[in-house]
Amino acid sequence: MIGMVLGSGFGPLADEIEVESEFTFSDAGIPESLVPGHSGKFLRGRLAGAEVLVMKGRVHLYEGHSAQVVTAGVRWMAQQGMSGLVLTNAAGTLNPKFSPGEWMMLSDHLNLTSASPLVGAEFVDMSEAYDAGWRAAFREAANALAMPLHEGVYAGLRGPQFETPAEIRMLRAIGADAVGMSTVLETIQARALGLPVVAFSCLTNWAAGIAKAPLNHEEVLETGKQAAGAMTSLLKVVIGVEQG
Repeated sequence: MIGMVLGSGFGPLADEIEVESEFTFSDAGIPESLVPGHSGKFLRGRLAGAEVLVMKGRVHLYEGHSAQVVTAGVRWMAQQGMSGLVLTNAAGTLNPKFSPGEWMMLSDHLNLTSASPLVGAEFVDMSEAYDAGWRAAFREAANALAMPLHEGVYAGLRGPQFETPAEIRMLRAIGADAVGMSTVLETIQARALGLPVVAFSCLTNWAAGIAKAPLNHEEVLETGKQAAGAMTSLLKVVIGVEQG
């Protein structure tokens, strides 16, 4: 069973699932998210014939939660039998070659949240945070669909404020292609559980200082909704084949 976490604005992707059962965050002992675009539900069912467990929305550090709480959904899905995790998020793009409205598959990440869900636990190897085999399958499927799919490094920050232009220049200097406020802790938790991970950023806006327009969450939600269709098609191809 494939687990998925849907980020801001990706509700339309959940509409493609043949739902067999539904759970609230509270059913799994997780607080509800107060952020628009995060409905706070788990959906169990099928996508392209494959069994999936979808976390529709997530909670964040910037809502005042700990790293353990932020990653509770990943642990709960693992307890239900999840064999691999697909993460999605909305992110600002720092790379001039990666335009808003396009998707970036994460090749690696920078955890700049100053937090970890593994505090007090054993060491975990993160040399391949994002599964190479899964990434190759998605890369091949995207090419077949003629879908632009970039690959790059995601910088995860705590938030909730958007970054300053100076911070964006710093992130570019240390190798980031996109920036957001989620995903990295979920990846760390999944890898600690021995689960393969693949993650995708919907590039919803230019990061601060690259474009003159001010940043706002409504733009993030709208761009996510518009881009969800392409990701849905890609997931159907790969998950259907993977579960074959």
